[in-house]
Amino acid sequence: MSVSSRPKFPKVPFWAQILAGLVLGVLLGWIARNQDVSWLVTALERVGDTFVGLLKLAVAPLVFFAILVSITNLRKVNNAARLASRTLLWFMITSLIAVSIGLAIGLLTNPGAGTGLSPADGAKPENTGSWLDFLTGIVPTDVITPFTELNVLQIVFMAAVAGIAALRLGEKAQPILTLSESILTLLQKALWWVIRLAPIGTAGLIGKAIATYGWDLLGQYATFTADIYVGCALVLFVVYPTLLATVAKVNPIRFFQGAWPAIQLAFVSRSSVGTMPLTQKVTERLGVPREYASFAVPFGATTKMDGCAAIYPAIAAIFVAQIFDVPLGVGDYLLIAFVSVVGSAATAGLTGATVMLTLTLSTLGLPMEGVGLLLAIDPILDMMRTATNVASQVVAPVLVAARENILDRDKYDSVASSSVDVEEGRAVAAVA
Repeated sequence: MSVSSRPKFPKVPFWAQILAGLVLGVLLGWIARNQDVSWLVTALERVGDTFVGLLKLAVAPLVFFAILVSITNLRKVNNAARLASRTLLWFMITSLIAVSIGLAIGLLTNPGAGTGLSPADGAKPENTGSWLDFLTGIVPTDVITPFTELNVLQIVFMAAVAGIAALRLGEKAQPILTLSESILTLLQKALWWVIRLAPIGTAGLIGKAIATYGWDLLGQYATFTADIYVGCALVLFVVYPTLLATVAKVNPIRFFQGAWPAIQLAFVSRSSVGTMPLTQKVTERLGVPREYASFAVPFGATTKMDGCAAIYPAIAAIFVAQIFDVPLGVGDYLLIAFVSVVGSAATAGLTGATVMLTLTLSTLGLPMEGVGLLLAIDPILDMMRTATNVASQVVAPVLVAARENILDRDKYDSVASSSVDVEEGRAVAAVA
């Protein structure tokens, strides 16, 4: 049989592969829990942990070289300082809106009431966050430990220092910059291979969650879980489209058509940094100039967390206060907003929301044992939180680019409903 006469099987879109992995994971998790199949639970756990481990393997060098290269790329952009300051400004504005929505939902629904939980159900976490820890923890004591212990915030600090130094050196630093760009390309290539495993990883992660916690756990945390998902959905599908339509004056539907592959990968991988290469691809595909996107996206992947650092700690603080019967006043709510806007860098891409939550609780003087109440439900919440994080990391560059008249509006308007597939390290738009 000639090559040309062989039957061609239809290519399954990446989103459909992930959806299939999600359904398979739920089914296998349900079987493992209800039939008490211990080996299946172990298999699902190994698959999920291996996928997350592969993502984490690339995180430290990826963050370092992405931040370094992104800072040096600003030299190719006109008004670089203005773009950087506007990006930070929109990060803060959208965080303030998100935390306000989180506080409003928490106050309206009283998520800690009627749960059946008590302070005795909580446990103080081994690691907690405080402003002192946050400020002193930015500067590393050596150059090795941040990479071995995956302290993303310290890695960002070192990369920023190296990038600024390279800018000041000019042509003398060009060999280092060329090497850094090559290493970053290599890391992104390797990470694309890991991303291709996302459907399998999804089956393992979701299956493990169902097999370990089941559906019963959702009963005690029903209101809290619903609050997080509703809050994130409001920000994702109401706030962002409104800003896109009014501030950027672009079609919000086109935004979701372009950004959806990154949002869905973030949902299943629960890693903003792991999703970063795909986030940058979809941001460029929406018409944001590559030179600016290569700065804004890595910067956002390590500091911009509307889900983990705004909505979640706001609702969680109200939840913990109600469980421990601690009254909160207007001043406390203002503190929550302040921590969310200023301290969001504490989440740093892959540490999850626990550090941000402990930072918020310590600032309010709430018991740290409240963190233990939320750890069991955290994997289920983290999916929606991370999807919101990544969406915010695409929205902000689009807003800034539109306001600064550097957005390619023709490119934005021509984005078709598609899924991003991975071929030879490139994001390829497969038009549906």
